[in-house]
Amino acid sequence: MARVRIDDALGRAAVSTVQAIAAHRGEGAGAALGASVDRSTLALAVRYTLQLLAEQAPGGTVEVRVPPHGAVQCIEGPKHTRGTPPNVVETDAATWLALAVGDLSWADARASGRVHASGQRADLGGQLPVLRIP
Repeated sequence: MARVRIDDALGRAAVSTVQAIAAHRGEGAGAALGASVDRSTLALAVRYTLQLLAEQAPGGTVEVRVPPHGAVQCIEGPKHTRGTPPNVVETDAATWLALAVGDLSWADARASGRVHASGQRADLGGQLPVLRIP
């Protein structure tokens, strides 16, 4: 069963709300947003940016997980179909959103341990950011 696509206006509004709250609190990229952002808004922002990633880099080689909000498969190449995929990227919602909008670089996220990536193709550096909100 196909997922329903999140409307761009709704998704962008959720991402803008998360960014505005983080900026208002003076928090840097990837700060803990769980206590300051409504859970449904945070989940929508994460799912929307994951959707953009999957649309901009279609494929099934890498699985990107942002628990508990969502996961997508992306990047062209050998498709994974069963069990644990060989190429996995996993991070928390705040870090993912910072990566997705360009507030945090892939290299910095990896170096600081805020992103866990396994497998030869588990590199999203060339795919990020997926959205820029002025």
